[in-house]
Amino acid sequence: MTTLPPPSPVPPSITGRVLALFGPLFFSGSLPHDSEDTRLRKAQLMAGSLFILPIALVWAVAYAAFGEWPAALITLGYVLVDLAAVLILNRRGQAGPLGFVHQFCTLLLPFVLTIVLGGLAQSSALVIGALMAPLGALLYYADRRVANRLFLGFIVLLALSGIINPAVARDNNLPLWFILALFVLNVGIVSSLAFFQMRAFVRQRDEALGMLRVEQLKTDTLLCNILPRSIAEVLKNETQTIAERYEAVSILFADVVGFTPLTTTVDAAEMVTILNEIYTYFDDVVERYGLEKIRTMGDGYMVASGVPTPRPDHAHALAAAALDMMAFLDVWDSPHVADIEFRMGINSGPVLAGVIGRKKFSYDVWGDPVNVASRMESHGEPGRIQISRATYDLIRDDFLFEPRGVISIKGKGEMETWYLVGRRPIA
Repeated sequence: MTTLPPPSPVPPSITGRVLALFGPLFFSGSLPHDSEDTRLRKAQLMAGSLFILPIALVWAVAYAAFGEWPAALITLGYVLVDLAAVLILNRRGQAGPLGFVHQFCTLLLPFVLTIVLGGLAQSSALVIGALMAPLGALLYYADRRVANRLFLGFIVLLALSGIINPAVARDNNLPLWFILALFVLNVGIVSSLAFFQMRAFVRQRDEALGMLRVEQLKTDTLLCNILPRSIAEVLKNETQTIAERYEAVSILFADVVGFTPLTTTVDAAEMVTILNEIYTYFDDVVERYGLEKIRTMGDGYMVASGVPTPRPDHAHALAAAALDMMAFLDVWDSPHVADIEFRMGINSGPVLAGVIGRKKFSYDVWGDPVNVASRMESHGEPGRIQISRATYDLIRDDFLFEPRGVISIKGKGEMETWYLVGRRPIA
């Protein structure tokens, strides 16, 4: 049998190599009680200093090599101050001194060198490097006002450099090629920092927007599981009282007969599973017929047809759905199928519908037809769908019925009712 060679290791990225090599040094100023945010900001501050220090040292040596000793000594002084602040952060975990260097020394050094070297042109437009102070502050400080103040300071120093340039302009000992090289390096460093910060911002923005879309989809889905979609769209866009009268609506109440005795023989988890299987099937039927599930009440289930979107066939759709719901026991594969029956009741008429509640809100319907539909269920028989005359008159030509006759309904007196048996065969 041929043995496959082990997969070649994926070479680490440049960022991975840098973190592996310098990561311990970057986080060396962290203290045990520092938060993750504080540790990260200290590491960014340390990394920025370790990036600037060798560049500033090279500039100091180059200035000295060409005889510009004032500029060399000023730059070297910046290097020493920055290095001392780095050591304080490394040894004591105190970021204040290094923050001071980045805020003020990094802002003022380019302006001072601009004067010492003889103006904007002769200093390679070093004042542009002062922009690193506010750009760095965006990384190092949670308080964005620090970056705002530093940026304002940069604008002031930039304008001041232009104003005083005629007074300080002079030739220095730096050759033209070196001035141009420093100009390219200065602009390249600052623009690179700005670019990578902007790229990081765009990436974080895109990630945040992606997460927001996912959460918005979850919220919309949850809201539409609680409320009708049309009502949910209204609530998402504006806050208002949602209530409306519907003249032609049919209401169904369904009860799981045998549920209460069953709770004494099975455990809670199994009982929930039973109800979930039943109501999931009911929910599928409701969705298939375009009806609106109003609520479940333990072993009770309420459905409306004709709200919130009116439909002329509201009674027909609800009657067909009731027959499909009743057929669940014929296909339910459960050892408890013989212990359960459904009792249903349907009535039709005008109702009020709207959203109630401020926090745990729900869509509900009210009116006498709702009460009659409830009575049709409670005064019915297990395994039967009892309907009122109001519903019977709407669907009598399309369904089959068994007359029950006149019965006494609590709170309503005597009412003539029928049992819905099935669909009338198409001739």
